[in-house]
Amino acid sequence: MPKKVSEIINGRRVIVKKPELLAPAGNLEKLKTAILYGADAVFIGGKEFSLRSSASNFSLEDIQEAVAFASEHGAHIHVTTNIVMHEENLEGLEDYLKALDALGVTAIICADPHVILTAKRLGLKMETHLSTQMSTTNEKAIAFWQRQGVDRVVLAREVSYAELKQIRVRTDLDLEYFIHGAMCINLSGRCMLSNYYSRRDANRGGCSQSCRWFYQLYDKEGQPVGQEPFTMSSRDLSLLREIPALIELGIDSFKIEGRMKSIHYIATVVSCYRKLIDAYCADPDGFVFDEFYEKEIAKAANRSLGKGFFYGVADKKGQLFNLRDEHPTQEFVMRVISYDPQNQIAKVEQRNHFRVGQQVEFFSPSHPNYVMTVEQLYNEAFEPIEVANHPMEILYLKVDRPLMPNDMARKVRT
Repeated sequence: MPKKVSEIINGRRVIVKKPELLAPAGNLEKLKTAILYGADAVFIGGKEFSLRSSASNFSLEDIQEAVAFASEHGAHIHVTTNIVMHEENLEGLEDYLKALDALGVTAIICADPHVILTAKRLGLKMETHLSTQMSTTNEKAIAFWQRQGVDRVVLAREVSYAELKQIRVRTDLDLEYFIHGAMCINLSGRCMLSNYYSRRDANRGGCSQSCRWFYQLYDKEGQPVGQEPFTMSSRDLSLLREIPALIELGIDSFKIEGRMKSIHYIATVVSCYRKLIDAYCADPDGFVFDEFYEKEIAKAANRSLGKGFFYGVADKKGQLFNLRDEHPTQEFVMRVISYDPQNQIAKVEQRNHFRVGQQVEFFSPSHPNYVMTVEQLYNEAFEPIEVANHPMEILYLKVDRPLMPNDMARKVRT
């Protein structure tokens, strides 16, 4: 049986099984951002045996730095070794797994049985997690993988809440569930479109996202159907309002998708779910959902959001079909390096164009959001300027509220 989720302590119900918040990272900057903004663990891809071949994947030296940083902040590192292996992929696997284990990686995420069995045969300390690429959707499959020594199953995105409830009470194995990010238009881990159309194998890290291309439809007589091109693209997943139910169910890890996303996206999404999880766990019986969370997530999302398969088979409302529905996000403009409280001056690293007179919103893992108008802006020589238009330039600006290192700011839409 799974662990108890809550207990009555001093006459008050408290959550005793708090879920892990697992975030994505495509490079070291994104990894550090995810941890600073509240991730309990981060999943990354190495240079070998990993999907997302176009991400800035981590060398062993990078992974060593990642593990050290995570350890300093009480977080964990999971490394994806989740390609479907062909003959040419077999060489070097044992040495690579041993190297990850020696570096202190917490877990590897696997899709190929050979990787799982090799890790177990080597007697490694790190855990073995079954990737969503294996499309696990039922308790019997979970039991099978548990007998092979798997420590956690990352469930397929197609598992509904009703199915999840049944699975949870019938297994004590760790369960990981997607709560936010892009959805696969096909069954998770079973898409061949990219391989067919562009010779880029989605199951070996080369997905060209063929489902998001535009297609012309024809009727049985060969005549074009409709004026608009057709796309199979789906809405992105967001389960903000469902988080309390998932916590009460005792799901072990909540997974955010997006190793290719920006640090602004990662900071915004991770911080939002972190605050929501903490607020609910602190007072589950008195919790009231705040629309702040949805408004905050919208500042990072550039595609419309939906519930995926949470309430059952997704209907046409979960798809975009002939409308990509992509829209610009609030633009990330700066990262805070330090703050001088005596002079109320923030030292920042510029990321995108902004100017005096514009409104910006600072957000942080440690204090509420703060909107202000940029009135005094200085270059690195502390000379007054009107426009910040040089990426990564060091600047100073007057801010009358305290800020913390690694706080960020975005433009405010008008």
